[in-house]
Amino acid sequence: MGRRKIRRMLQQEPGATFYKPQGIPMRLLTDVTLTHEGLEALRLADGEGLSQEEGARLMGVSRPTFGRILGQARKTVAMALANGWAIRVDGGHYTVVRDTGQCPKRGSGE
Repeated sequence: MGRRKIRRMLQQEPGATFYKPQGIPMRLLTDVTLTHEGLEALRLADGEGLSQEEGARLMGVSRPTFGRILGQARKTVAMALANGWAIRVDGGHYTVVRDTGQCPKRGSGE
């Protein structure tokens, strides 16, 4: 049995949860899923310009874990853009924290 997955800390919920190419009906589109933590990693690294170390600290994960989340998110978005697919933001293992800057202490209740 593997280790229990640590909840990733998100500073905000996404404003939209679905993105699609303009002018193509949904029924004709393939869609891919981008996790909430993947979107947060993209926002922190590419949108805010933070280093992976800073992003990892804000999300409450290790730097290598942040790098894996970011790499998968970038791949998902790149494939969707290159192929004209829709992107659904859904799923993941996260907690939204409004206080930015530091991850809250982890209790035994997670």
